[in-house]
Amino acid sequence: MEQNRMDLPNSTLVLVLGILSLIFCWCYGFVGLILGIIAVALSGSPRRMYRENPENYFEPSYKNLNAGRVCGIIGICISALIIVFVILIVLGIVAAGMSALPYNI
Repeated sequence: MEQNRMDLPNSTLVLVLGILSLIFCWCYGFVGLILGIIAVALSGSPRRMYRENPENYFEPSYKNLNAGRVCGIIGICISALIIVFVILIVLGIVAAGMSALPYNI
């Protein structure tokens, strides 16, 4: 029975994308966001496959898939927060600049 098992498709790719999402969410918010979304999207079908027939797949590949999905979700959240923060800072700078303009224009 053990010899008929196989790895889940894209489990390593999802793990790599999830980790890269965490790495890039701090410097490049949009890159981390995109990588996280791709990781979460790619994990859907293999997770469903494992839940339907867990005896056909290796458990470590499922754990890799799950870890990549969790990393992707965390990367999405952090990226979204950073993007919102940057937008608020830009709006604050623009608002401060607008208030410094003379009123007799």
